[in-house]
Amino acid sequence: MTEHGEPRATVPLPALLRAARMVYGAAIREALARIDCDDVPKNGVYVLGAIARAGAPMSEIVRQLGVSKQAAGQLVDTLVLRGYLDRAVDPEDRRRLTITLSERGRAAAAASRDVVDGIEADLAQRVGAQAVAHTRATLLALIESGRVEHA
Repeated sequence: MTEHGEPRATVPLPALLRAARMVYGAAIREALARIDCDDVPKNGVYVLGAIARAGAPMSEIVRQLGVSKQAAGQLVDTLVLRGYLDRAVDPEDRRRLTITLSERGRAAAAASRDVVDGIEADLAQRVGAQAVAHTRATLLALIESGRVEHA
């Protein structure tokens, strides 16, 4: 049973996904506060993580965020002003800007990654690594089905 007396098996997946995201978000915010990075704006952790993991280009990050170019530009501006990102002119194409993690950005991305790894390790201990892998596969299938149906 859940807090509201609803059997766990009947809780809609969107409600579970929202609650799960809140677990990650709260833990990440706490970790960032411990390293004096509690001013990362909404969606900022996602941007820092995407750059840290794969050096993803901003155009791809903006597409994944699902925000306008203007909103993404404001987010990047905020992350630069708060010392998480460095922005420079691309030496090979002066019309382009390069966005990289600053030292503070690398620290925030690492703290966030450590939290995610810790939560996933705890989950694996609670339900088993196979169940976590199955959950990941299920969520990826859900995401892919949404892309196909909306294409």
